[in-house]
Amino acid sequence: MKKMITELPEIKLVGITARTNNLNEINPATAKISSTVQHYFHHALANKIPNRKNPGITFCVYTDYESDHTGDYTYFIGEEINALTDLPTEFVTLTIQPQSYAKFTTEQGAMPAVLINAWQKIWQMTDKDFGAPRNYHADFELYDERASDHQRVILDIYIGINM
Repeated sequence: MKKMITELPEIKLVGITARTNNLNEINPATAKISSTVQHYFHHALANKIPNRKNPGITFCVYTDYESDHTGDYTYFIGEEINALTDLPTEFVTLTIQPQSYAKFTTEQGAMPAVLINAWQKIWQMTDKDFGAPRNYHADFELYDERASDHQRVILDIYIGINM
């Protein structure tokens, strides 16, 4: 994976969430992320989000960490918005505060293997590998046009760090 350090401004998102942890995600009987993603796409929820800033660019955010990557967190899937008005009741909002990130760009590969492999590498990284300590405020995957072919996906993973 390629890494670069970057800073992003505030990001306002609308989507749906699930509360989970990585241990639960290993077991299909307790996993919530897959069903949340399926619900989001099978019900075309992105098309119901008002004021979409970049239609078709999906954010999958890990936030509200209980501790670190071993504790509970909130998983969010949705899109960035220009303005928050007339929000349907099925959605929640998420604002990611400005922060620094270690941005990783994956090699091209098939889903979900490319994603699983990237996170397994990230979980083994040290603060030195990230360029600074992780802050566990908000980390996210960004799915754009490079993720449209599920057999040839490239995606960016942003890990929040304290610079």
